Amino acid sequence: VQLVESGGGLVQAGGSLRLSCVASGFSLDDYDIGWVRQALGREREGVSCISSSDGSTYYADSMKARFTISRDSAKHAVFLQMDNLRPEDTAVYYCGKGLGCNRYLHLLITDFHTWGLGTQVTVSS
Repeated sequence: VQLVESGGGLVQAGGSLRLSCVASGFSLDDYDIGWVRQALGREREGVSCISSSDGSTYYADSMKARFTISRDSAKHAVFLQMDNLRPEDTAVYYCGKGLGCNRYLHLLITDFHTWGLGTQVTVSS
Protein backbone atom coordinates (compact mmCIF):
# COMPACT_ATOMS: atom_id res chain seq x y z
CA VAL A 1 0.00 0.00 0.00
CA GLN A 2 1.63 3.20 -1.13
CA LEU A 3 0.98 6.76 -2.26
CA VAL A 4 3.47 8.67 -4.37
CA GLU A 5 3.26 12.40 -4.93
CA SER A 6 4.74 14.25 -7.89
CA GLY A 7 4.35 17.41 -9.90
CA GLY A 8 5.93 19.95 -7.60
CA GLY A 9 8.43 22.52 -8.77
CA LEU A 10 9.41 26.17 -8.85
CA VAL A 11 6.94 28.67 -10.23
CA GLN A 12 6.43 32.41 -10.10
CA ALA A 13 3.57 33.94 -8.16
CA GLY A 14 0.39 33.69 -10.19
CA GLY A 15 1.52 30.49 -11.88
CA SER A 16 0.04 27.01 -11.77
CA LEU A 17 1.08 23.49 -10.88
CA ARG A 18 -0.73 20.17 -11.01
CA LEU A 19 0.19 17.71 -8.31
CA SER A 20 -0.43 13.99 -8.72
CA CYS A 21 -0.95 11.35 -6.07
CA VAL A 22 -0.71 7.83 -7.45
CA ALA A 23 -2.02 4.96 -5.37
CA SER A 24 -0.89 1.35 -5.37
CA GLY A 25 -2.03 -1.61 -3.33
CA PHE A 26 -5.55 -0.38 -2.74
CA SER A 27 -8.53 1.05 -4.61
CA LEU A 28 -9.30 4.76 -4.61
CA ASP A 29 -12.95 3.73 -4.53
CA ASP A 30 -12.46 2.51 -0.95
CA TYR A 31 -10.70 5.48 0.64
CA ASP A 32 -10.92 9.22 0.79
CA ILE A 33 -7.77 11.03 -0.28
CA GLY A 34 -6.48 14.15 1.38
CA TRP A 35 -3.70 16.65 0.78
CA VAL A 36 -1.80 18.41 3.51
CA ARG A 37 1.22 20.66 3.32
CA GLN A 38 4.09 21.65 5.55
CA ALA A 39 6.11 24.80 5.15
CA LEU A 40 9.61 25.04 6.58
CA GLY A 41 9.41 25.61 10.32
CA ARG A 42 5.64 25.30 10.45
CA GLU A 43 3.16 22.60 11.35
CA ARG A 44 1.33 20.56 8.77
CA GLU A 45 -1.98 22.01 7.63
CA GLY A 46 -4.90 20.49 5.79
CA VAL A 47 -5.29 21.57 2.17
CA SER A 48 -8.06 19.58 0.54
CA CYS A 49 -9.75 16.20 0.38
CA ILE A 50 -12.05 14.23 -1.88
CA SER A 51 -14.59 11.70 -0.73
CA SER A 52 -14.56 8.19 -2.17
CA SER A 53 -18.29 7.72 -1.63
CA ASP A 54 -19.78 10.70 -3.46
CA GLY A 55 -16.85 12.72 -4.77
CA SER A 56 -17.48 15.61 -2.38
CA THR A 57 -14.55 17.98 -2.13
CA TYR A 58 -13.37 20.30 0.61
CA TYR A 59 -10.77 23.06 0.67
CA ALA A 60 -9.05 25.21 3.24
CA ASP A 61 -10.39 28.75 3.09
CA SER A 62 -7.21 30.26 1.65
CA MET A 63 -7.26 27.75 -1.20
CA LYS A 64 -10.87 27.89 -2.27
CA ALA A 65 -11.28 29.09 -5.88
CA ARG A 66 -7.55 28.55 -6.47
CA PHE A 67 -7.12 24.81 -5.91
CA THR A 68 -9.13 21.98 -7.45
CA ILE A 69 -8.94 18.36 -6.33
CA SER A 70 -10.05 15.56 -8.64
CA ARG A 71 -9.87 11.81 -8.89
CA ASP A 72 -9.30 9.42 -11.77
CA SER A 73 -9.89 5.89 -10.52
CA ALA A 74 -8.83 4.36 -13.83
CA LYS A 75 -5.42 5.97 -13.41
CA HIS A 76 -5.34 5.22 -9.67
CA ALA A 77 -4.60 8.87 -9.13
CA VAL A 78 -5.83 11.99 -7.38
CA PHE A 79 -4.81 15.39 -8.68
CA LEU A 80 -4.50 18.80 -7.08
CA GLN A 81 -4.64 21.60 -9.61
CA MET A 82 -3.18 24.73 -8.06
CA ASP A 83 -3.73 28.05 -9.80
CA ASN A 84 -2.83 31.61 -8.93
CA LEU A 85 -0.11 30.37 -6.62
CA ARG A 86 1.23 32.65 -3.92
CA PRO A 87 4.60 32.67 -2.15
CA GLU A 88 2.82 31.52 1.02
CA ASP A 89 1.84 28.31 -0.79
CA THR A 90 5.50 27.27 -0.68
CA ALA A 91 5.63 23.96 1.18
CA VAL A 92 6.04 20.22 0.82
CA TYR A 93 2.71 18.73 -0.21
CA TYR A 94 1.70 15.25 0.93
CA CYS A 95 -1.24 13.00 0.08
CA GLY A 96 -2.71 10.39 2.39
CA LYS A 97 -5.69 8.08 2.59
CA GLY A 98 -8.38 7.60 5.18
CA LEU A 99 -12.07 7.79 5.88
CA GLY A 100 -13.70 11.00 6.88
CA CYS A 101 -13.17 13.67 4.26
CA ASN A 102 -15.11 16.69 5.52
CA ARG A 103 -14.74 20.41 6.17
CA TYR A 104 -12.60 19.80 9.25
CA LEU A 105 -9.42 19.55 7.24
CA HIS A 106 -7.17 19.74 10.28
CA LEU A 107 -8.32 16.21 11.07
CA LEU A 108 -6.59 14.94 7.94
CA ILE A 109 -3.34 15.18 9.82
CA THR A 110 -4.38 12.78 12.57
CA ASP A 111 -7.01 10.62 10.89
CA PHE A 112 -5.39 9.95 7.52
CA HIS A 113 -2.34 7.80 6.96
CA THR A 114 -0.03 6.16 4.42
CA TRP A 115 1.44 9.57 3.63
CA GLY A 116 3.85 9.70 0.71
CA LEU A 117 7.27 11.33 0.77
CA GLY A 118 5.83 14.57 -0.52
CA THR A 119 6.58 16.92 -3.39
CA GLN A 120 8.14 20.35 -2.97
CA VAL A 121 6.28 23.39 -4.25
CA THR A 122 8.18 26.67 -4.31
CA VAL A 123 6.51 29.90 -5.38
CA SER A 124 8.74 32.89 -5.99
CA SER A 125 7.53 36.46 -5.68
